[in-house]
Amino acid sequence: MELTPDKVALVHRVVADPGPDPALVYHTDADYRAAVEQILASHPNGEDIWIFAYGSLIWKPEVNHIEERIGTVRGWHRSFCLSLTRWRGTKDQPGLMMALDRGGQCKGVTYRLTSATAQAQLNKLFRREMSAKPPTNMPRWLNVAIGGQSVRAIAFVANRNGRGYIGKLSLEMTAERLSMACGHWGSGAEYLYNTIVQLEARGIRDRYLWHLQRLVAAQIDASAF
Repeated sequence: MELTPDKVALVHRVVADPGPDPALVYHTDADYRAAVEQILASHPNGEDIWIFAYGSLIWKPEVNHIEERIGTVRGWHRSFCLSLTRWRGTKDQPGLMMALDRGGQCKGVTYRLTSATAQAQLNKLFRREMSAKPPTNMPRWLNVAIGGQSVRAIAFVANRNGRGYIGKLSLEMTAERLSMACGHWGSGAEYLYNTIVQLEARGIRDRYLWHLQRLVAAQIDASAF
């Protein structure tokens, strides 16, 4: 892989957390409770919950799970379609985050949570994935093919009405952002690298990400850090 840890390190810099943007409205505790209750309302009581991970949840799952399986969702694909001005970017140098966007298919990791802890686990997960209103990515139930069976799992998909949604960028534009942006959580290059490494460790090769890492590595080489 052309995008190496040494190249990722060249993008990293210490960035202070700017904190919540006063121009935005953020979810409250009540909002998170309502979101969890809403998504669980259509799930049979007592049954375990599956979570579909396609990006950072693979290498930083956030939730305590009792099983991990490789699964595929159809009708959705990985896309760096969400703009970030915090976390892995700044207002001066916006970054990008992946979400599932419409079309294609995506192979990822599916985690099973026990029903006994599902509500608390989802509350923690929703707080990580959603902050400002309207959210740029939203939880919804998707059908995931695991082996020869289909299970319903919660996945975070792009909200095309969210303020951070920027749609499909060219590979070149995506690579340019990822090769330069960094926030207090780290850089876009690190985000990409960690995702690819964890997918590869599970035997999953995403051609979109593989092509993108070549372009990001070349951009880093061409930049004067």
